[in-house]
Amino acid sequence: MKEVSENIKRLRELKNISREFMAQKLNLSTSGYAKLERGDTEITLNKLYAIANVLETDIAKILNFDASHVFNISNNELVQGTGAEQVHLHNHLSNHTEKYIALLETENARLKVLLEKSKK
Repeated sequence: MKEVSENIKRLRELKNISREFMAQKLNLSTSGYAKLERGDTEITLNKLYAIANVLETDIAKILNFDASHVFNISNNELVQGTGAEQVHLHNHLSNHTEKYIALLETENARLKVLLEKSKK
């Protein structure tokens, strides 16, 4: 059961959900919820369903959580949720983007010079 508690904690952290929020949604005190995550408290099936609901996942994903799947960007349903829009990363920049970056670098250099002058 300790593994399930650890899985709940990992999923909660990946989804950037606070312990306080989880406790509130589950009608628990924050310390009561923390005990649940540490494995100090037994998790009932009803409580597991409620946790899965708050985390917007299903019980099977909590029971069989595998962190190595989280970093599979092209198939990241676990964290993003079902039906999440798939993001495609491109390794090239458009000409417009490259020109904008060059302008920003020039402006950054100009501001550094002004900063150095103001220190003198």
